[in-house]
Amino acid sequence: MEIAVLNRAGEETGRKVELNPSIYSVEPNDHAIYLDVKQYLANQRQGTHKSKERGEISGSTRKIKKQKGTGGARAGSIKSGTIRGGGRMFGPRPRNYGFKLNKKLKELARRSALTYKAQGSDILILEDFSIETPKTKEFITLQNNLKIGDKNSLIVLSEANKNIYLSTRNLQNIEVVTTSDLCTYKIMRAKKIVLAESSVAKLEELFKINA
Repeated sequence: MEIAVLNRAGEETGRKVELNPSIYSVEPNDHAIYLDVKQYLANQRQGTHKSKERGEISGSTRKIKKQKGTGGARAGSIKSGTIRGGGRMFGPRPRNYGFKLNKKLKELARRSALTYKAQGSDILILEDFSIETPKTKEFITLQNNLKIGDKNSLIVLSEANKNIYLSTRNLQNIEVVTTSDLCTYKIMRAKKIVLAESSVAKLEELFKINA
């Protein structure tokens, strides 16, 4: 699959980039995508939730009433979860929601996600560029030129660029990542993916690690 390289004005440069079919034209695996996205979202959870149980709240341990003869249920402590002001029964405790996934499965998930975007013509190739000083206005102009201003977009760079990152920090519908930080969740969340020209070769090198 060949895609024309665009410049910052949104015009074709006359060059084309061949997308590797082993990355952008595989048999998509929906379950691999599901597991990788699930792991990403699970890792975002802090897991610091906590509620006090009956052994952790303050209160008397005196038996409230006698065991028998009242006609009601027996009650031994005012800290019981069945009494107002008592501890919570089976409440949440701090935990880690993360779980392990094999590297090959995560790689398959990323390939599948990129394949879906390629099939939907949602991948654009932009010639490499840089910004001397952080300016959000320049990036808004770039979005309009590429006709992605009203869509959630993901810009993939071959290496980190602080000025580009700072220029997009205040824009809600655009995110800048490097090839090493590209994940299935961000690929699937974006409506359009803009690959810097040098990042295409970088991604091929990255996927060949476990090929």
